[in-house]
This record gives sequence, structure tokens and C-alpha cells, in this order.
Amino acid sequence: MSDDLLSPQSSDQAHLQKMQSLNTTGTISYILHLIVAVGAVVPGGQFGPVLLIAALVLDMVKRGDAEGTWHASHFRWRIRTVVIAGALYLLTAPLWLLFFIPGWIAWTVVSVWFLYRIVTGFLAMNKGRAMEIPA
Repeated sequence: MSDDLLSPQSSDQAHLQKMQSLNTTGTISYILHLIVAVGAVVPGGQFGPVLLIAALVLDMVKRGDAEGTWHASHFRWRIRTVVIAGALYLLTAPLWLLFFIPGWIAWTVVSVWFLYRIVTGFLAMNKGRAMEIPA
């Protein structure tokens, strides 16, 4: 058999392997984010920052592999979620210094929003859907 006959099949095989790899990376990242999000909502989540940084680094390193696939939207979704949540946590941090209850309420709202984004993204990825990011 000639190489020309094998090319489409090997190309399909390579694409399938790439998609499986992206799905595995996405699953690991979403699980890390989910652990952080649950830890942020439930008291005692001190391990969260380390896992969050690990997930963010994983997403930053692997996002180039996803270009041109529906997985690219999930990498953007997770990275934006972390950046926005981080900014909101920093923005509301002074409330902890001034008033305990407003600080706790603000961080709880941010944490619930973070959890919602991660669950929404994870469910969409498991259904094979891209994340639609509003303009």
C-alpha cells in the first residue's frame, strides 16, 4: 500500500489522539478548579491556591495545543475565570480588614460565581460543546 492511502487514516488517528489528550488535560484542569471552587465555598480550603496555580499553569502551557478546536474555548473560559476571580478577590480583600461580615459575603459571592463557572464549563466539555463567551 502506498503512503497516500494511509494518510487520511493516520491524520484521523492523530486528530483523535489530539482530542483525547485535550479532553484529558481539560478534565484534569476542571477537577483542580472544582476542588479549589468547593474549597472556597466550604470552610477549610487552604490548599486552594496551590491547586489553582497548578491548574492555571497547566492551562497556560497547553492552550496552544487546543488552537483550532472547540477545546480552545474551554482554555479561554478557565483562564478568564481564574483571572476575573483573582481580581474580584483582590478588590474585595479590603472588606476583610474593615468589616468581617461584608468581606465574608463578598468572598462567598465570588466563590459561588467561580464554582458556577467551573461546573458550567466542565458540563459543556463533557458534552463536547464549546464555551460561548459573551461579548
